[in-house]
Amino acid sequence: MNNFNKTLLAVAVTLASSQAIAAGFQLNSQSATGIGRAFSGDAVIADNASVLSRNPAAMALFDEKQLSMGLTYADVEVQVSDVSLGGSPLHYGNVDDAAEAKIIPNFYYVSPVNDKFAYGVAMFSNFGTGTDTTELSNNILGGGTIPAPIDLLGKTEVTTINFNLSASYRFNDHFSVGAGVDVIYGSGVLTRGGAVPNPQGGDPVHMDLVDVDADGVAFGGIVGAVYEINSDHRIGASYRFSPDFNATGDISMTDPVAGPIMFDEINIPMPDIFQVAGFHQLTEKFAVHYTAQLTTWGDFHEITVHDGTIGGQPVAPEASLKTYAWDDSWLFSVGGTYTLNDSWTLRAGYMHDQGVVGEISSISIPDSNRNWYTAGATYNLSKQTSLDFGIAFVRGEDVSLIENSAIVGDIHATTRSDATYYSMQYNYKF
Repeated sequence: MNNFNKTLLAVAVTLASSQAIAAGFQLNSQSATGIGRAFSGDAVIADNASVLSRNPAAMALFDEKQLSMGLTYADVEVQVSDVSLGGSPLHYGNVDDAAEAKIIPNFYYVSPVNDKFAYGVAMFSNFGTGTDTTELSNNILGGGTIPAPIDLLGKTEVTTINFNLSASYRFNDHFSVGAGVDVIYGSGVLTRGGAVPNPQGGDPVHMDLVDVDADGVAFGGIVGAVYEINSDHRIGASYRFSPDFNATGDISMTDPVAGPIMFDEINIPMPDIFQVAGFHQLTEKFAVHYTAQLTTWGDFHEITVHDGTIGGQPVAPEASLKTYAWDDSWLFSVGGTYTLNDSWTLRAGYMHDQGVVGEISSISIPDSNRNWYTAGATYNLSKQTSLDFGIAFVRGEDVSLIENSAIVGDIHATTRSDATYYSMQYNYKF
């Protein structure tokens, strides 16, 4: 196998595995109430059972069983424009809508056992994405001699589901703690390929570089604490431990010389999530709340693949594919809640969410700082039943980048990622 093919395959596998974690696409969509207030104070407000997604210690604030379940529709808009070869006038074109919308469900149940203990179960998602830049992969320039950077272009579909079991313990009127276990299921489909010039002349031929269909289960955990200054003021903190995720399945790449190359497993280090939050009831009707959250994307430093074979013959049992230069990412949010009357509660919020990509940018991971502008409401159908509504407008920034393709060299492009979240949630108190 020549050096060109080795480089091409390494790049293709690296892209496949990086997309499997939905890098740069951490979801903030766990509840309609959270979306309505930009998730400010979500680790400590505990106005419904969805607090389980942020802080298990907050279950100690419940004195009755509660159920919350809902859906979020994430309309993600990713634009990839001015894709050119080495910044030259040779342009491959634009993709106006490179993302796929997603429907994200959630479910939460909290049950106090007595005045000290409570437990809860939850289902939600922290990561997920869908992008497609395939339409550029068949554009050949230079009179049919310069292919598209097909090692950088293609389709990705990633889904993760977090199943959580948690418990809390109240020490006294002021201090409570909690802990939980996460079972994370993830699956992903990815393709890389496109048209390349025919070495025999004539029409271009199609080349499939990578075709991935993999899934896996990993285990993590969360710990948290709540300190109640009094009934109107409290603060909380939590730390979610994320595992190294091992996805297994078929990872198929076609090399022109060696033929199919298969890897059975990809190892992906996932980031931890730390947050602190506060809630302050300033008047009978109005409260303010805030959150600071750190996601350790700097842990996403290296991707490895395992159990590789060429033509049925084993390759190295483990290979390091790429080192990343990503940054840890902070988000800061602030919001307010206003009780209009016995039926309606209104909320709004603002969040600034830092991008994760540091020195190395990517067409396939369009990332930037983002600003969230959100609003929401709760309608009380009865003393036991309520409906929550939330909407968030997420606006990113234009990012000019240069990414190296093993096929054609440096590729220049501009990316932008925006989104609108629509969410609805049902709550019931037993």
